[in-house]
Amino acid sequence: GASAQHSIAQKQQQQQQQRGEGAAAARASPEAGTMQHCCEAKIGPSVLDCDMAELAKEVHRVLDAGADYVHLDVMDGHFVPNISFGPYVIQCLRKHVPDVPFDCHMMTSEPEKWVEGIAKAQGNEPGLTTYTFHLEATEPRGKTQEVIDMCRKCDLRVGLTISPDTPVEDLLKYADQIDLALIMTVYPGKGGQSFMDDMMSKVRTLREQYPDLDIEVDGGVKPATVDAAAEAGANLIVSGSGVYKAKDMAESISVMRRSVEKLGQGKADDELSPMRSDAK
Repeated sequence: GASAQHSIAQKQQQQQQQRGEGAAAARASPEAGTMQHCCEAKIGPSVLDCDMAELAKEVHRVLDAGADYVHLDVMDGHFVPNISFGPYVIQCLRKHVPDVPFDCHMMTSEPEKWVEGIAKAQGNEPGLTTYTFHLEATEPRGKTQEVIDMCRKCDLRVGLTISPDTPVEDLLKYADQIDLALIMTVYPGKGGQSFMDDMMSKVRTLREQYPDLDIEVDGGVKPATVDAAAEAGANLIVSGSGVYKAKDMAESISVMRRSVEKLGQGKADDELSPMRSDAK
């Protein structure tokens, strides 16, 4: 009724005010060009670079090395040329890691088809699984809102991602309704690409307007390139070869986490997470 509409309007007004205050705080960072925030630094290795025949073991290996979550790239052979795995494999994996956050990156042309399948891999509690779908797959068909609503109905966290050629303004229309924004720093589905530093302006724009939003970067991110993403305001770091192909997985994860803490959160050196090594 009218009272419910009034309370929704009040909530939206409060959110806008909080964003304004948070954005002002973010802009007032001590180092010029650094977007500081209070969002937790998390590292999510991409399993595309692991031994897929040993998927569960490979996931445990990165978790033991300090990973916070697992990034699962679902490719359908249509939205991108490659085919990786689908909801059933993720459901099977979930039985081996029931308490670990999954970020399911849906590189699929019809993401509305797979929401319920991914929801079956929810884990021990709601909120452990994020359904991150491409705006390019839904917006031309007028399906973006439908997929967001489907995710909410299934108790999935909502992630929305854009490829390099898509303006960040297209994503901003939905930013109030999502839990995670993923900025692709390579073109999805194509191997051998380098980190695209010019995508960091999108991250900055998001962080300025949404200081409390989880902002993720994916593509060519590794210890050698993570600083640019951290300075721009990303707090979720997806890294495939930067973890699985590293000589020391725990050290690589530590370096990337500390970069976000120092450059993104403004922590002093003595406040950073301790360095780890596979040997320890």
